[in-house]
Amino acid sequence: MSWSYVAPIVLLLASNVFMTFAWYGQLKYPGTALWIVVPVSWGIAFFEYCLQVPANRMGHLQGYSGFQLKIMQEVITLAVFIPFAVLYMKQPISLNYLWASLCMCGAVYFVFRG
Repeated sequence: MSWSYVAPIVLLLASNVFMTFAWYGQLKYPGTALWIVVPVSWGIAFFEYCLQVPANRMGHLQGYSGFQLKIMQEVITLAVFIPFAVLYMKQPISLNYLWASLCMCGAVYFVFRG
């Protein structure tokens, strides 16, 4: 597999790190005023979009369908969010989350098979 097929995946992975902190990082600070949280989240999300938009464009040019890109995005989001939730948010992981992750992997299989 050439770099041109892998690059969108790497960019989506990096964009999801920003997205996760933009969307969920503020949950660790419930006392912070919303008028502060929203602009900070927008600022972080700007970098997400700087990576995600080129990733989707490159992926589409390499032959990934929009549906394939979306399913990849969801699985990558889950792969980034689980360590974030456990390590940063200190939330326990349960078997239900693992089963849900397996279902997402099944979605990847079906969207990419012949």
